[in-house]
Amino acid sequence: MKFANDGSRSETLLVFLPGAFLKPEEFEREGFVNAVRERDLAADALLVDADVSYYYDQTFIERLQQDVIQPQRALGYKAIWLVGISIGGFGALIHELAKPGTVDGIVALAPYLGRRPIGAEIQKAGGLRSWKAPEGPPPDEEVDRKLWPWLQQYASPKPAKGLPPLYLGFGLSDRFAANHRLLADALPAGRVFTTEGGHDWPQWSRLWRKMLDVLPLPAHGKDIAPQPRRPALERPATPAAIAA
Repeated sequence: MKFANDGSRSETLLVFLPGAFLKPEEFEREGFVNAVRERDLAADALLVDADVSYYYDQTFIERLQQDVIQPQRALGYKAIWLVGISIGGFGALIHELAKPGTVDGIVALAPYLGRRPIGAEIQKAGGLRSWKAPEGPPPDEEVDRKLWPWLQQYASPKPAKGLPPLYLGFGLSDRFAANHRLLADALPAGRVFTTEGGHDWPQWSRLWRKMLDVLPLPAHGKDIAPQPRRPALERPATPAAIAA
């Protein structure tokens, strides 16, 4: 745990989820935690060791909920944001899909969003706003068949009340950029950030610093009332996670 104010717990927590085969301490090495402190934001940081094996054995969602979210809520955090890179961004999204209403915001940096054929299908339909999810039983149980219809809520003129704000950042040459653009078209312009380059730390670090300047996080010395907790929605799901 990295406290924003030495020895004093804040009311807001940023939970960092690494990409596949990345170590949680890399967030600190790459300046993600320092960037929060440099802006004097009253947000603590928790670096989670979300090993890629948790996605393979489909335990990621429950581990994150039981080992991280619930204990941190019990400690008194009023706002919890998930910050995920690549497969970690995917993890943040499928966690909210399966456990709606349990976090207060999501930052997805270069997230894995599922298989390319589904993205191509959405592109062919004219984008996420006009795409209609196929009816009837899905041909398989891969989670991206549930993820894209859930993401489509962000394209609605009136998104569901309990939907957490979602901020997306990606490199224009990222290997997942085609799917990123589909999601970007469904989000408000102020919640989409891009940079030159591909799928690596230099791009993610630049994006994180740009996003921190606009994220609705409290600052030290300012009396900012915490946002009311959003009620958990009665839309349980148990998707099977996919590792990128």
